[in-house]
Amino acid sequence: MLIGYMRPNLQDLNCEIQLSNLTKMNCEVIIAEEHSSPKQRTQLKNIVSHLKNNDKVVVTKLFTLADSTRHLVELLEEIDSKGAYILCLTEGIDTSNKSGYAFNDIVKHLVEFQSDVISEKTKKGLSEAKENGVIAGRPRKPDKNVQRAIEMYQSKNYSLTQIKEETGISKSTLYRYLEN
Repeated sequence: MLIGYMRPNLQDLNCEIQLSNLTKMNCEVIIAEEHSSPKQRTQLKNIVSHLKNNDKVVVTKLFTLADSTRHLVELLEEIDSKGAYILCLTEGIDTSNKSGYAFNDIVKHLVEFQSDVISEKTKKGLSEAKENGVIAGRPRKPDKNVQRAIEMYQSKNYSLTQIKEETGISKSTLYRYLEN
């Protein structure tokens, strides 16, 4: 039996793209997680616990299935122990194909997988920070301190150390503002 599994991610929040791809594969059952949280993968746990011999779990990307390389290895071992398989559409991985899968391709996909995991977590963190009003990047110095530092520098009566002590503006920050 072909069992489609999908979960939300930032590029496919409503799983529409995944659903379209899984439908094209004629999956007999398609199951979706309600959220992307790695800690509460109840649907995936349920799928894996009910797998039978020759069942195949179909996902669009490895990242949909697992959140880390270690998690992927654990899932592969558990699924294999039940005589079932995994089919990853984007990577073209089908564990039922025993004719062999080149080691270089496996390594390449694992690197891409790890990159996807890091990228997704970073994007999620930045998105959450933005929603909470946090601005990414180097904090800006108050304009009055910058202006005061520029005036002190241009007066040539203060050393860079004195300017930093009084305004909190470092030499590199001061020079960056002077260039503009």
